[in-house]
Amino acid sequence: MPILDKMETCIFCKIINGDVPCDKVYEDDKTLAFLDLNPVARGHTLVIPKKHFETMDEMDEETAAAVIETTQKIARAVLKFNDGYNVNQNNKPEAGQVVPHVHYHIVPRNSGDGLHYCWNKIDLSEKEIDEVKVKIQTFLK
Repeated sequence: MPILDKMETCIFCKIINGDVPCDKVYEDDKTLAFLDLNPVARGHTLVIPKKHFETMDEMDEETAAAVIETTQKIARAVLKFNDGYNVNQNNKPEAGQVVPHVHYHIVPRNSGDGLHYCWNKIDLSEKEIDEVKVKIQTFLK
């Protein structure tokens, strides 16, 4: 059995290629925005790059800038008929990424909508804070 290229099996690449339908709200030469098939709010929209990248850190700067620009456009539109919005972007299954193609969720929010987004705070010692700070700074070089 041949190994399939990621783009041949990626549902978002199939949407970009027109092989799978979507409810498109915006498109340009580098990005596509469409309504989420499993929305958590009315107007829940996904923004994706047309070029296949699994995670945000893999994108080149030009693509990343285009995706952020489109995300801002969708967010501005969503704010015209909602009180606010969340932007969520997950990388790798351990972080909640289901489709291995970079995508940003714009989730409209309204007072009393019942959506909850909560992180449980962890307590770190000063030593642990310093250690993680040094790790991040080291890997930035």
